Amino acid sequence: MPTADRSEDRCVRRARHPRRCRRSRRSRWTSGRVALALLLAAALAPTHALAASSQSDPRKLKRLSLEELMALDVTSVSKRSEPLSGAAAAITVLTADDIRRSGAVTLPQLLRLATGLSVARFDSRTYAISARGFNITTANKLLVLIDGRSVYTPLFSGVFWDAQDVFLGDVERVEVIRGPGAALWGANAVNGVINVITKRAQDTQGGVAGGGGGTETRAVGGARWGGRLAGGQAWRTYLKYRYEDGLAFADGSDARDPLRRGQGGFRLDGTRGEREVYNFEGDLYSGLIGHAVFDDTDIHGGNLVGHWTRKLAGGSELALQAWYDHTYRRVPAQFEESRDTVDVEAQHRVTLGKHEVLWGGGYRVSTDDVGTSALVTWVPRSRTLELFSLFAQDEIALQEHLHLTLASRFEVDDYSGFQAQPTVRLAWTPSPRQTVWGAVSRAVRTPTRIDTDVRFTNPASGAVIIAGSEDFRAEEVVAFELGWRVQPERRVSFDLALFHNSYDDLRSQEPTPGTIFPFVLANNLNAETAGLELAVRYQMLPWWRWYADVVVFDKDLSFDPGSHDPTGGLGEGNDPRQQYQLRSSLDLPGRLELDAVLRRIGELPSPRVPAYTELDLRLGWRARPDLDFTLVGRNLLAPQHLEFGSLEEAERSLSGRVSWRF
Repeated sequence: MPTADRSEDRCVRRARHPRRCRRSRRSRWTSGRVALALLLAAALAPTHALAASSQSDPRKLKRLSLEELMALDVTSVSKRSEPLSGAAAAITVLTADDIRRSGAVTLPQLLRLATGLSVARFDSRTYAISARGFNITTANKLLVLIDGRSVYTPLFSGVFWDAQDVFLGDVERVEVIRGPGAALWGANAVNGVINVITKRAQDTQGGVAGGGGGTETRAVGGARWGGRLAGGQAWRTYLKYRYEDGLAFADGSDARDPLRRGQGGFRLDGTRGEREVYNFEGDLYSGLIGHAVFDDTDIHGGNLVGHWTRKLAGGSELALQAWYDHTYRRVPAQFEESRDTVDVEAQHRVTLGKHEVLWGGGYRVSTDDVGTSALVTWVPRSRTLELFSLFAQDEIALQEHLHLTLASRFEVDDYSGFQAQPTVRLAWTPSPRQTVWGAVSRAVRTPTRIDTDVRFTNPASGAVIIAGSEDFRAEEVVAFELGWRVQPERRVSFDLALFHNSYDDLRSQEPTPGTIFPFVLANNLNAETAGLELAVRYQMLPWWRWYADVVVFDKDLSFDPGSHDPTGGLGEGNDPRQQYQLRSSLDLPGRLELDAVLRRIGELPSPRVPAYTELDLRLGWRARPDLDFTLVGRNLLAPQHLEFGSLEEAERSLSGRVSWRF
């Protein structure tokens, strides 16, 4: 058939070079357009950026001591700066130095370092990423933010990871919260929040360029320029490109699903007087993802984000955020989606005696158009979804070392109506090096188009197999958490979190005899989960640090009386019972760095994926103050291994990169 013929045309040399299939004419043309657009953007950048000093020099990314790490400010727990040591939540922070030394070129690669996250690769473009269970390729209980912009899709309430990218050298830190964050961040922050926070433009002055390639990451490159305008505003602009080879089938043959992706963007930071701070940023991206049989998947989109903050009299503060996001995705033989989203949120913070009060509200509207195929139909084809929200938080200083936080978010959406998502958090800090905390929270996952509007059909007969339901309700969780964060002496720290979650109204598949739909999606599944998460940090020597993570997880599913779901709920998550990670970060003589990550992932039950152990290594060399070389080896213990319920397996890889600052 035509699609198969075209696929073979792309790979006419496969018999001689099975790992080097040529791209189609359309792929070359689209990639060429992306490259041309990015080069034009670079050419238009002000030339005086090249002469500016580089504030992102790795020499200035000082490795923080454990005491400095404990004192590091985080903002994702309470929407204000507070020391990591005193935060009343299970939180991991990946610093700029962690990011640099990870050797990662994508967010999913980087997120493997975060305590408690399950990160599994399905194919060249798809990752299953979640916290505290329910991990699937369309995982829907983890909220992901990039500089305050939510990147989840209302199509299935999860993240298309192939569409989310940042210039990692410009990331200040990544804050990963495990546990509900809905009281401040809203629906779908059920099991956690990932908050990617980029650096201010004034901290990324000058230029940096780099690139490289290898056996699986065939080509990767990027450049960033930064400077100042006449009015004193700081700016930067960046370009990046990545070409990932396809994964492999179990017999070692090429899955023929390479990913080619380009992205560019900018950021502008400024002030007005001493009280106002503002910034604007935006990105454009375009990419193609191959397939063994069908045409390439086409993705492209862009976003604009603005933040404004003003300090008011009496120490209070007013903040406004607005963003626009456009996404397009065409997956041959499955669906085509175009979506536009606008979001506006305002908040006000004021201190009243022992109370620090934060309150605000927001509005979001998202409009889509979803094309159909022989496999999937959407009824109706287009929807406009609105979300109204109000939130309030009161942090109360009960005593000098005892703080109580009461917060809730109230939302109204088109699917589930009114929802309240409260939390109560208590933090006791008997000393600067020790915090004991606990929390009780409620969070919901609101219905999406895949829950209400989808029709999965038999392509041979055209008959509907599974249908969504307009009666689908919001899923909910009540979570109980207890944590202890302590640094018994300056060289070692422990971070322990225990949790028990009770879920209700989870998605089930119910048979409907006598109707035109054999199965419909309903809310008859329930679950109880519990777990332990332990992170240990040990500064063995001034030039050698160790990191150890242990995660133990248990899940028990049950159904409402009268449910006849034949799947047993297994399609809602495929989770390991144990995860272990040991990481070493070593500074060697001769300006060399050696980083190693050994991870052990337990067996996945259904579909079964055997437990595996893998090793990643990074060797970095600073040849000159402005020139760095990096070698990265991934999955070094086996030629290939399965990570999720897929036909494709991740392979051993070796890549090299060079970075030049000017």
